[in-house]
Amino acid sequence: MSAETDLIKLYSTRILALAADIPLTKRLDHPDATVKLRAPLCGSTVTVDVAVKDGRIAAFGQDVKACALGQASASVVGAHVIGRTRAEVEKARDELRAMLKDAGPAPSAPFDGLEVLLPARDYKNRHASILLALEATAQAMAEAEAAHA
Repeated sequence: MSAETDLIKLYSTRILALAADIPLTKRLDHPDATVKLRAPLCGSTVTVDVAVKDGRIAAFGQDVKACALGQASASVVGAHVIGRTRAEVEKARDELRAMLKDAGPAPSAPFDGLEVLLPARDYKNRHASILLALEATAQAMAEAEAAHA
């Protein structure tokens, strides 16, 4: 398969549709925690705001400045993050990392839509961007829990 065909497969219609329609992009006025992370290799950034109630994400906002793959990942995360616990977010992050780096299966529900990023497994330089949204959310949850303790 040629490199051009690989890129076409990587930037599928589904990935581009997700990237074009990222939910929860309005930043929160009074978050419990805000985390901004940057992928050093490509410069992608994701800033996440969380408000936590009873150990679950009650409100979420994100600002995504990333490639289409990072945007698609943030889109799936934004669609399913409300009501999730820190453990659920960390599990999704770990499953996504394993899918990309260790040929693991796609993350389990509700983040199973991240399976669309399976073709990115062969593009190690894109992994950090794809992981940003879940990594920032997990870190924000940890910070919010520490602030409430």
